[in-house]
Amino acid sequence: MREEVEKYDFEKVIEEFERITKDAGNVQKETLRRILEENASVEYLQDLGLNGRTDPESFKACVPLVTYKDLEPYINRLVDDVSPILTRKPITAVSLSSGTSQGNRKFIPWNDELFKNIVQLYRTSFAYRNRDFPIQDGKALNFVFRSNASQKKGGVMLGTATANVFGNPGYKNLMQALKAPSVSPHEIIFSPDFHQSLYCHLLCGLLFREEVQSISATFAHNILYAFRTFEQDWEELVNDIKDGVLSSRITVPSIRTAMSKLLKPNPELANLIHKKCKGLSNWYGLFPELFPNVKYVQGIMTGAMLPYVTKLRHYAGEVPLLTSEYGASEGGIASNVNPKVPPEFATYCILPQIAYFEFIPLAQLDANQVELKPVGLTDVKIGEEYEILFTNPAGLYRYRLGDVVKVMGFHNSTPEIKFMRRSNLLLTINIDKNTENDLQLSVENASKFLAEEKIEMIDYTSYIDLSKEPGHYVIFWEINGETSDEVLSECCNCLDKSFIDPGYVTSRKVQGIDALELRVVEKGTFQKILESQVERGVPVSQFKTPRCVGPTNTSMLQVLLDNVVKSYVSTAYN
Repeated sequence: MREEVEKYDFEKVIEEFERITKDAGNVQKETLRRILEENASVEYLQDLGLNGRTDPESFKACVPLVTYKDLEPYINRLVDDVSPILTRKPITAVSLSSGTSQGNRKFIPWNDELFKNIVQLYRTSFAYRNRDFPIQDGKALNFVFRSNASQKKGGVMLGTATANVFGNPGYKNLMQALKAPSVSPHEIIFSPDFHQSLYCHLLCGLLFREEVQSISATFAHNILYAFRTFEQDWEELVNDIKDGVLSSRITVPSIRTAMSKLLKPNPELANLIHKKCKGLSNWYGLFPELFPNVKYVQGIMTGAMLPYVTKLRHYAGEVPLLTSEYGASEGGIASNVNPKVPPEFATYCILPQIAYFEFIPLAQLDANQVELKPVGLTDVKIGEEYEILFTNPAGLYRYRLGDVVKVMGFHNSTPEIKFMRRSNLLLTINIDKNTENDLQLSVENASKFLAEEKIEMIDYTSYIDLSKEPGHYVIFWEINGETSDEVLSECCNCLDKSFIDPGYVTSRKVQGIDALELRVVEKGTFQKILESQVERGVPVSQFKTPRCVGPTNTSMLQVLLDNVVKSYVSTAYN
């Protein structure tokens, strides 16, 4: 892998991508043929009567659309059975999804082919990114954390998608080839303690501040969390640099050993950082002050991550924010080939060679159509919304990802899509159907009252309370600062009124749905949620605050309920 990645010519990567996307239809047929030919003899496809056929028509006639629940019995057998159940080559790892919404984690088959797809995704995104924002010989402040929850069961390693990527022998070389070697030693990335890793990532960033040319993490939330932590710990970090002695809070021997090679007394650097931090107004422009040569800040900043962009811009000042790749635990999907576009308007270009894609028109789902009729990659229409179907080299065939995307245009003949929401994330009690987007818009409308008071929205989520009839929506807010009950009551009414779905409005008017409730939680509550998820094995690099907490996720709901400090009931429909 090392020799391969060191030979990347990024202009050739772009040329190749342009060539492939001009013939996306045929590339898709070849991708499907390759996957089906490789796995023709597996139990799952044999049972469906495919009989070695590899053409799209036979595939669609024989293989049904499935959800995770449909494949779960086959996947559960993979950890104990080495026979070819879903793939001809043995599955050597299983990726654990985060399970942050419902509290139930999925087991997703992983193999080396998926890592190769991730390599294609990363290098395509980087090629276009580096063309617009060239990086010379520098380093990256990458907030990368490998899960410490990996364990062996049978012949299969149980971990996470991020752990499977970061733990692959080719990952370090890939980052070198992408001109993004981390400022942090591997001992920090692979530490069993997230908090100690984060502290040392920040410390390494400061030690190599002149060399840092990019700041990145999987999700925008991870970067924001890191620098909220910096606001609390910066003086201790400065003292470490001044004295050349690592904080006593770092107890993992491997980290202390690695940091001892980097940390030497440097009062001059410590004084410089101290002066810069003291000179900032409410931490505005923190990134360029700390890292004078940083070119951009990068992570997934669309969909559920969009609410964090405002605060990141505050830290970034004039430094551009770039959204990165679009993927899932099941594998890579699309690259951002227009990195100059702000995250709010960013699109992702599907790579037709890494999986076989189909799209269920949302109109069919909204109409509760019994027989769904997906369309192919090149047959989607601009302006229409679809749920993605996914066939990959690791044993998922016509798998419903649960992601709803909107087609914004085409890059040659492959679609450019915008992630809209998870299809199963609905606030619904009877005839109301409010999506993640609807919730986000409602929160944005209501939080304008906070902005007028110079109060910051830190995070939010929601819950359907059915403990009494009729049920009602509960919105949890964490805010940074104090404001009056009058302002928060106004926010509560605005939340309620901002849900404009006809089913919701009608239900509220006839009291089929009770008044919306706004519950303000104690500062630090969402950090407690993150920490509780990390304790149960969810890596911080994979964690996403769920915008709707499902009834089965009792542990997360309990954290929220235990930390409520104020509650307001809407009078919008009185």
